Amino acid sequence: MDGIIVINKPIGKTSHDMVYFVRRLCGIKKVGHTGTLDPDATGVLPVCVGKATKAADMLTMSDKAYRAQLVFGMTTDTLDASGEILSDQPVHASHENIEKAIKSFIGEIEQIPPMFSAIKKDGKKLYDLARRGITVEREKRKVTIYDIEIIDIDTENYTAVIDVSCSKGTYIRTLCDDIGMKLGCGAYMNTLVRTKSSIFDISESFTEKQLLEMKKNGTLETAFIPVDALFSEYDKVVLDTFLAQKAKNGVRIRKNGLSEGAFYRLYEENGTFICISQYQGGELILKKAFWN
Repeated sequence: MDGIIVINKPIGKTSHDMVYFVRRLCGIKKVGHTGTLDPDATGVLPVCVGKATKAADMLTMSDKAYRAQLVFGMTTDTLDASGEILSDQPVHASHENIEKAIKSFIGEIEQIPPMFSAIKKDGKKLYDLARRGITVEREKRKVTIYDIEIIDIDTENYTAVIDVSCSKGTYIRTLCDDIGMKLGCGAYMNTLVRTKSSIFDISESFTEKQLLEMKKNGTLETAFIPVDALFSEYDKVVLDTFLAQKAKNGVRIRKNGLSEGAFYRLYEENGTFICISQYQGGELILKKAFWN
């Protein structure tokens, strides 16, 4: 089995739990996820199986989208609902002020990664240090918030629900905390759903229960998305048997009429996806191989 299964990760499960689940489900060891989703978060987690694991790094680097609920007036040590409360203060911000503060984070911003994260510092994961009560200095990171859509602002219960489209490496917990700081009352992230990762939308995701039922019914293969679907924006090039073998041997393929610097999907005549290559100086140069 090869391809990507888009799992709707349940609350309380880790991304690695989902990898183990898919390994047992498919009876294959070559399985990997495409970027950690916190245990308290739910939603889209693309899991690569077989040859698709070669594309996992590309998915990890992709843009994401989330729906988050903020609670204003309190801060926690984890920046979300699972942590210990650090501050509790009244909220005086109006609907207009809250909306203005949220929208101010659209664009390229700098974030300080939370201590409760999987980032490593001197070889040690930050959340391991945080659990021991150790706080270390973290470097700011530039990320991009492409858009924030405000779904709801409740000034009676001091909450807001937002949809965030962002670049890789964005911490929504940190975004919520920063919004709270800008308003002067603090805030933490109460819930988080990843609604999109790369080209994969939550509408095409499957729960564990659904996948188990599909395996029972013999329809599990229909849950797999072929790996070449990740590169649908690249034009397709079909090679004859001779050139396909040369491509598999890592030889540059001479070709006319292609666009300089563009990436292409290469296929054998029988429709088998071979690789991604880039066209430079009249040649297709191998960038990522997907044959066995």
